[in-house]
Amino acid sequence: MIAVMVEPSGAGYLQRTMRQEIRFAGFGGQGIISAGRIAGQGAVIFDGKHAVLTQSYGPEARGGACAAEVVVSDTSVDYPVVGTPHVAVIMSQEAYATYGRDIQPGGTLILDEDLVEHEPRTDVRLLLVPATRIAEGLGRKIVANVVILGALAAAVSTVSKDALIKAVLAAVPPHTRDLNEKAFEAGYAYVKEHHREP
Repeated sequence: MIAVMVEPSGAGYLQRTMRQEIRFAGFGGQGIISAGRIAGQGAVIFDGKHAVLTQSYGPEARGGACAAEVVVSDTSVDYPVVGTPHVAVIMSQEAYATYGRDIQPGGTLILDEDLVEHEPRTDVRLLLVPATRIAEGLGRKIVANVVILGALAAAVSTVSKDALIKAVLAAVPPHTRDLNEKAFEAGYAYVKEHHREP
């Protein structure tokens, strides 16, 4: 979705503004909602953009379907609902069944490759990231969502790498910052190494 605004300097010409939509989806306990919140906070607090987060989840405390949707813009977000996102980050099979086709053509689809089976895709830029396996290799499966945030930073520029890592470190308990920084950098490095741009 693209909005049009008048340049505030009064120069008299119109300019397109940036609006990017990101959907995180998976199941409860994976930190999906936290990942969406951190992405939004990174955009607002550290990149100076505007962002809105909406979230949905089932009645289960853990294991139920959940999604976090973030709209990032360089102007105020007038319409906070994500339609067909530019970026989808999916960490469960059920979430893929629900949202896997709901992404803009040519958009970026990031899947946790060990948790999501998928068919061949030519309609989107597909990035397979073993986020849960990387997190387990660091000794804590719980940081898979931070691995995926690192992958997101490497894949798209909606929220800068610097802003995302600062938001991660601000959101986690002090005694886990080192682990979370390693998780973020591992996800970032994985995408940079395994998914080179054509």
